[in-house]
Amino acid sequence: MTSHITISQIDSIGMKTDSIRDIRILLHDIRSVYNVGAIFRTADAIGVSKIYLSGFSPTPLDRFNVPRTDFAKSALGSEKTVSWEGSETPLEIIETLKKEGFQIVCVEQDEASIDYKKVNLGEKVLVIFGNEVEGVSKECFPKQIQSPKYL
Repeated sequence: MTSHITISQIDSIGMKTDSIRDIRILLHDIRSVYNVGAIFRTADAIGVSKIYLSGFSPTPLDRFNVPRTDFAKSALGSEKTVSWEGSETPLEIIETLKKEGFQIVCVEQDEASIDYKKVNLGEKVLVIFGNEVEGVSKECFPKQIQSPKYL
């Protein structure tokens, strides 16, 4: 038997349903298709409204616009339910969302980073993740939050 949670049950545990955030993710130059698929699964679970894929980050479709089986294997269907868009460069995406009032934050291990538990996020947020080895490119750094080392 499947049970579903109701809005009144959500309200009873203190979660505000009238202030749902618009959270979007930008993945720039992520090398591993499996990492991107796992992020799609997580994004689907937490209600991310859109994922932007830029640079050489793999997309759910190959260059012939055919669904990638390796992507589908790790995304487990979330590539069909989470809205996504591909772009060569992250800058156009960042500038467009800034104009739309989005708060832009990068998740990065850096001396200038702020502990993620101390960041007050707005109603509209773009969270940027970068390459597994090199991190987020410096051009994307409006505000950095520090992630736990093994996030």
